[in-house]
Amino acid sequence: MGNPHRGEASIELGGRRYILRLTLQALAEIETAFAVDGLEALGARFGSGKLGTRDMLSILGALVRGGGERIADSDLASTIEAQDLPAIISAISAVFAASFAGSGATTAGPR
Repeated sequence: MGNPHRGEASIELGGRRYILRLTLQALAEIETAFAVDGLEALGARFGSGKLGTRDMLSILGALVRGGGERIADSDLASTIEAQDLPAIISAISAVFAASFAGSGATTAGPR
C-alpha cells in the first residue's frame, strides 16, 4: 500500500501491485511527454480537461517509475484493462493531491 504522507498511492494492475510516487524525475518525464516547461504549464494542461489515454499512460508510467519500478510504458500498458481506468484516474489524482496539498502550488492532478 502506498504511503499518502510521502505522496504515494498504490494500484493493482494485471495482478501486480504498483506504488505511484511523484518524484522530480517523474515530473520531468511528464513535462517532456506533454511538451511543456514548468509546473504552471503542466497545471494548465491538466486543467484543460483534454487528456487522452496516451496522456494517462505517460503519467501512470512516470509515477510507477517514481515508485521504484523499472518498467516501460508499453509493458505497463499490456497489463491494463479498460475496467482499470477509474482506479488509474483515482490513484493518479491521489498522488497529485497528496504531493501538492497545502503547498500553495497551482498544479492540479488529472481530472
